[in-house]
Amino acid sequence: MPAIRVLSALDAARIQWYHFKAIIVAGMGLFTDAYDLFCIAPVMKMISQIYYHKDSIGTAVLSTSYAIALLGTAMGQLVFGYLGDRVGRRRVYGLCLLIMVFSSFGCGFSVCTTRRSCVMASLGFFRFVLGLGIGGDYPLSATIMSEFANKRTRGAFIAAVFSMQGLGILTSSAVTMVVCVAFKSAGEGSLGSKKAAGVETLAPADSDIAWRLILMIGALPAALTFYWRMLMPETARYTALVENNATQAAKDMQRVMSVSIISQLAEDSSLSETQLQLQPPSSSSSYKLFSRRFLSLHGRDLFAASANWFLVDVVFYTSNLLLSRIVNFSNEPLKPTNVYDSAFEVAKLAAIVAACSTIPGYWFTVYFIDKVGRVKIQIMGFFLMAVVYLVAGIPYIWYWSKHEKTNKGFLVLYGLIFFFSNFGPNTTTFIVPAELFPTRFRSTCHGISGAAGKFGAIVGTVGFLWATKHDKDHEEDVFPDVNRVRVAFLILGGVCIAGVLVTYFFTRETMGRSLEENEEDEIGSTSAAGSSSANNLLPRQ
Repeated sequence: MPAIRVLSALDAARIQWYHFKAIIVAGMGLFTDAYDLFCIAPVMKMISQIYYHKDSIGTAVLSTSYAIALLGTAMGQLVFGYLGDRVGRRRVYGLCLLIMVFSSFGCGFSVCTTRRSCVMASLGFFRFVLGLGIGGDYPLSATIMSEFANKRTRGAFIAAVFSMQGLGILTSSAVTMVVCVAFKSAGEGSLGSKKAAGVETLAPADSDIAWRLILMIGALPAALTFYWRMLMPETARYTALVENNATQAAKDMQRVMSVSIISQLAEDSSLSETQLQLQPPSSSSSYKLFSRRFLSLHGRDLFAASANWFLVDVVFYTSNLLLSRIVNFSNEPLKPTNVYDSAFEVAKLAAIVAACSTIPGYWFTVYFIDKVGRVKIQIMGFFLMAVVYLVAGIPYIWYWSKHEKTNKGFLVLYGLIFFFSNFGPNTTTFIVPAELFPTRFRSTCHGISGAAGKFGAIVGTVGFLWATKHDKDHEEDVFPDVNRVRVAFLILGGVCIAGVLVTYFFTRETMGRSLEENEEDEIGSTSAAGSSSANNLLPRQ
């Protein structure tokens, strides 16, 4: 029962400064994740013109460059999610951050500068390692924030951590634009003289430094927060329920939060024998992951969390890829004068969408998540995304007709997809797995759910690139095949409808629910005749 007293005090703790500090420290990992995952679109625009010149970069190379980091992320979620439960959240958390920092620098220091096959292989290797670190950060950030939070505002705190993704996307676009403008301005004199002499000016020599710099800057936010991340104590729930040390958990919490519980522990000696029988069992005497007991208690939850994350990532990552390839403000494809222009335009559009749609969507979720509930927001987001996809997809050819100035209207519709994705399943799928499982499985199950999502992202991005490409790749084919994109939109709308159904029939609401109710499932009816003081420890229905 000491563990129950410690965690009950944590559930009832008032909002205080450490909660906000934890949001920033944990959120910087998600900030770095988003920067690294989403800066690759403009970077690939630059690489295609620097190393491939008039040749097409090719769908195979392009899809591999997108998928390699996502594959690393999926593996990182599985491996480090598991280690977070076995070794401890805090120890693994720092390791993931170090991997992100060094691999981000590695991406910039890719060993080759002339042979494109060597450049892409080296970049692919470091992007895969980067993905491992990013993947580990997902389950650990969500788990740590959920275990520090009180049950009244837990959803808002986890959503606030995840909202740092929006700032990461916006920052990656801003950094890309600043670097492109700076390098373009610095080289204007040289470019002008070469152009006058009839020399190709599309990719100047210093542009090879520009894309490397964009990738390396992504390491700075993570490096700056490493010290504070290492000062964070292990979460009280892990220490009390997995390491079975309630006194140490109480001391750790008192070190960083205003929670007075040490004096209460002495009262435990007066507890009745019946109450002591209801103390959660140690992990050594409990059921194992994927055992029959686990599947009977949590199999439905794990299926729902994994399936929903898979479905939303098919849509979310495909939408981001589509944004970087087909949307611009004119009816004519962009004709860049140098390597910086195309990357600048992609980054500018991503920044507009992030500022107008993506970030507001995150913060709507922060505000409403503990008022409306996870399930309702997730169903609403999936449904409205499906509506927008159908409205934009059915007349898709008309939007891009050379006779109609309708691109801006299409962009407004497209922005709504990002808004309802983030004020909807993209955020809730990050929150729910951190609230559904017992402490000793929480990070592992979150990692499994997230890995399912990243496999969905691979299916979406690679499938979209191959399904919508022209029969022959040409340099002038800025847009994918219009008719195929229309079909892809309709398919994505169907994926969103599937998300509505999975959420409605399988997803459990966790708003206002104590995390310790997950531990009660393990106890079952150990004391069916327990006193009224043990009513809150009965199995959930």
